[in-house]
Amino acid sequence: MRSLLRDVRPEGSPYPKADLTLRALARLVDFGLALLLAFSAPPVGPLAAALYLLAADSLFHGQSAGKRLFGIRVMVVPRRAPAGVHESLLRNAPFALVAVFATFPPLWLVLFVAGVPIVAFEAYMIFTDRLGIRVGDVFADTQVVDAKELARTEAPSPLATPAPVRPGSSASA
Repeated sequence: MRSLLRDVRPEGSPYPKADLTLRALARLVDFGLALLLAFSAPPVGPLAAALYLLAADSLFHGQSAGKRLFGIRVMVVPRRAPAGVHESLLRNAPFALVAVFATFPPLWLVLFVAGVPIVAFEAYMIFTDRLGIRVGDVFADTQVVDAKELARTEAPSPLATPAPVRPGSSASA
């Protein structure tokens, strides 16, 4: 019987798929913060909400506030590095657009015609892809991973300070 999962990234990834419940909870926290921003400062609030959603995954070294709370992180797969501003902008553009539709009442028709299908398709991609990759991840070449699993599998940074070598030890020869 053939698996129902797809491979958006057929070359694979060094990271396992992050828990979908943690991803959903993290996204709810981020949308909640965006809504709070949108409605707390009326003329500029919706813009602040969209900007937060766009840049959120770069705030805490690949973590939005929600991802940090639930222990998941966005990694740039080829570089094996946390997502930066560029990757966050690329991967979150669909959600920021939906947030703009949701916060301006004249755009609510667009929200239901375009925004709801965008979010539904992104969710479908996450559930059906073997690694949990969605369209935003394809654009940014990223993947959401469990930060605890990442800490176990990643080698120390090459920028880390090497341990001092004692004189006379075999390592100094």
